[in-house]
Amino acid sequence: MTGSALASGVLAVAAALSLGLAAVGGAAVTAQRTAGAADAAALAAADAASGAVPTGEQPCELAARVAQAAGATLTGCVLEGFVATVEVQAAYAGLAAVSRARAGPPEG
Repeated sequence: MTGSALASGVLAVAAALSLGLAAVGGAAVTAQRTAGAADAAALAAADAASGAVPTGEQPCELAARVAQAAGATLTGCVLEGFVATVEVQAAYAGLAAVSRARAGPPEG
């Protein structure tokens, strides 16, 4: 009987750890996906602002479309000349992952 109780306890702890690690892993994936969406949105906005990518959309509209295609939502977009700074957000398990990115021509 003692061995059964011990085995049950070990299985319960292993299950709890597995669920915790799955949640942490999912959050890490969401954070990386959000960072990638921010990078892509900033590059799209900066390229549209500079004319490197011909488009009929405004740079921030293009950034919103790119962020949405990457599974995130554009929550901020600022253009200063050809430099775009964006903020995107994605949700995981009721929590928000927020990432910011900046793109533009090289300084100098």
